[in-house]
Amino acid sequence: MSIAVMILLGLAGVSEAAGRIVPLAVRRPGMPRSLVAGSLLGGGLVESAVFALWPLTAATLAELALSAPPQGAGPVWTADLAAPLMLAGILAFPWLGPFLHLVLFVGVGAGLAGPLATATGIGWWDAAGCVAVAGVGLGLAVEAVRRLVIRISATEPREAIA
Repeated sequence: MSIAVMILLGLAGVSEAAGRIVPLAVRRPGMPRSLVAGSLLGGGLVESAVFALWPLTAATLAELALSAPPQGAGPVWTADLAAPLMLAGILAFPWLGPFLHLVLFVGVGAGLAGPLATATGIGWWDAAGCVAVAGVGLGLAVEAVRRLVIRISATEPREAIA
């Protein structure tokens, strides 16, 4: 993976995290800036890792579907495939359109299906299914972790009874 692709995936992760954190910070005007910045950086790293794992997870699913392992390496991110993820992250703001956000992710997934089909030798529709299952699975895993972190951080410490 080239440096340019890593930078694009990092920016896509930060913009996706900003789409989730900024509305929260707006609703709570007293949040410390260091907490917002830390949440933005941590969330950006997690989202970037999920984006980077998406084609690898899809390739693993495709290998499970095949009876023989593929000859070539799995698909990798290229700059033209990763750039739309930044726009998808920016569109993650709830007021700007979740439907447009979803359409853009479907477009990026369709772009990943071609290289996956070529690398594994399966049909395009099967590759698109693997990409979709991988994307949904990773998205659900991140959402579960996000909700767990929110639940843990929302519990207030109890006062000791004297």
